[in-house]
Amino acid sequence: MSHARATRLSRRGILAAGGALGLGAVLSACGDDKGKSSGSGGGKAAATSGPWSFKDDRGQTAKADKTPASIVAFVGAAAALHDYGIDVKGVFGPTKTKDGKADVQAGDLDITKVTILGNEWGQFNIEKYAALTPDLLVTTMFDDAGTLWYVPDESKKKILAVGAPSVGISVYDRQMTEPLQRMLGLAKSLGADTASAKITQAKKRFEDAAARLRAATKANPGIKVLAGSASQDIFYVSGSNLSIDLEYFKALGVDFVEPSASVLKASGGWFENLSWENIDKYKADVIMMDNRTSAIQPADITEATWKKLPAVKAGQVIARNPEPILSYDKCAPLLEDLAKAIETAKKVG
Repeated sequence: MSHARATRLSRRGILAAGGALGLGAVLSACGDDKGKSSGSGGGKAAATSGPWSFKDDRGQTAKADKTPASIVAFVGAAAALHDYGIDVKGVFGPTKTKDGKADVQAGDLDITKVTILGNEWGQFNIEKYAALTPDLLVTTMFDDAGTLWYVPDESKKKILAVGAPSVGISVYDRQMTEPLQRMLGLAKSLGADTASAKITQAKKRFEDAAARLRAATKANPGIKVLAGSASQDIFYVSGSNLSIDLEYFKALGVDFVEPSASVLKASGGWFENLSWENIDKYKADVIMMDNRTSAIQPADITEATWKKLPAVKAGQVIARNPEPILSYDKCAPLLEDLAKAIETAKKVG
């Protein structure tokens, strides 16, 4: 993809193609998902009688006569709710890979027990959605305009007209801890036992991992970390602002490669795109690579310039999910993996 074409894409299109890091392969496929997955039962927590409400990050309050039980959500939000004991009936967004396995963004979801309304950008089967008689729609938001992630602009009015209230959790320009707390609050409102031993232990693990990462950065000063994403023609280098994980890691002391503000401007502040010939522009000791299916994975990169990078030659490359599943259970390992990488990294950049 040419740079000119990349800069013509909307911010929403940019994010969909490569998420909050890089364009990756543009997700341009449209239409309905044809998978055979069908809906299963609702959440584990029983619906309660009486009114329910939740104020989301748009400042809008979703309301219902009783606690929602027929929930439809963006796959990452569904995975987070699942970790808190709240199951959904339908999902949209990257749910299954080409070989039918669960996508990395599906977490521990059993994707055979949910109705997949769309697996790619632009896909959202309204008929299947309506058939689920949804009483809540949940997704994230990657901008400050309240844009519901993976809810297609062209069919948004029809989707919302089905009647289910919607909740948007912002994952834009804030640290990871804030949306984690918001998702936990949503789960609690839906009946999750947030004081359970499982959730308490996951939160403690997350807090311990954060302390470990902070200690690692202090004990190993000068370790430079680059957040990257690979596509066929372009290598993307993320700035540490805007992304919830990188902002939090930076607050814990991680020293990131930082493209200039003027360079980041072309992508709305998210990333710099480099040709494969120029990927040695920045010196890095550790490289975090986008692990989503929209990106080429490190083992599949054949470019000689990649293989020559000092961090690659030293084996100091780890995975990163630019769209973290917002549960403490799924975010704790992200902190632990980065802490370990910094603890053991050699200065090679």
